[in-house]
Amino acid sequence: MTVIESVAEMREFIAQVRQQGKKVGFVPTMGALHEGHLALMEEAKSSSDTVVASIFVNPTQFGPNEDYDAYPRTWKSDIDACQKIGVDVVFRPHVADMYPQGWGTWVSVDNITEKLCGQTRPGHFRGVATVVTKLFNIVQPDRAFFGQKDAQQVVVLMKMVRDLNMNVEIIMVPIVRDPDGLAKSSRNIYLTPEQRTAALVLSRSLLSAQQMVIQGQRGCRLICSEVQDKIAEEPLAAVEYVQMYSFPDLQEITTVRDKVLLAVAVRFGTTRLIDNMILEVKE
Repeated sequence: MTVIESVAEMREFIAQVRQQGKKVGFVPTMGALHEGHLALMEEAKSSSDTVVASIFVNPTQFGPNEDYDAYPRTWKSDIDACQKIGVDVVFRPHVADMYPQGWGTWVSVDNITEKLCGQTRPGHFRGVATVVTKLFNIVQPDRAFFGQKDAQQVVVLMKMVRDLNMNVEIIMVPIVRDPDGLAKSSRNIYLTPEQRTAALVLSRSLLSAQQMVIQGQRGCRLICSEVQDKIAEEPLAAVEYVQMYSFPDLQEITTVRDKVLLAVAVRFGTTRLIDNMILEVKE
């Protein structure tokens, strides 16, 4: 496995891979790798000749009161994990190279970034779209792999790729969960033991919504209300949102039809967790 920190060196490596006619799979990450990230890398390995993973804590997607400085940076264990999984190249660019002095160009995706996490994290998806565009320009992947846990992010990037005619396919990989149901997240390490136990209410509430749909419930407002009430029963949980939208276009709906995204954001102390489930009705 090779570690590349220079943009120029990364471009040179990709040029050589392209000359050999190899397909490139790309997994962008901010490090603090867990089984969810490794599932993305495994998926990339299964359909690519060369797998590139980036590790870059992107400052532009953090708000002024968010955890950029405190975000976990676990370089040694991240490198070990990438090597064990069989990644070919880890790209670790420097902030000064990604955002050089005088930099001032943004990528904004309208109409779907203002809802869900965009409601309380203004500018977040602009930062995500901008850094992913830059990474795509450098790595030039055939396919890029992202986790369903950040379903809104996946939809934003799919729209960005389509709107800007980028020659890359976005692949969404299902959520990876601990045996007790908690979705894997780099922020889980912030949870106290009591908060982690409390956070299990997220997966339980989503499963209860799925059961409601299976039993014939189609009203979005009622389903969201039931989920919110279930989460609110947990004293350590502070609900930020419980919302449903059509998937993948994230349009307002009142009735469950076809595929629907049920997404939640909840704070446990100072730690903000998100989770979701894609509900599907086949009639």
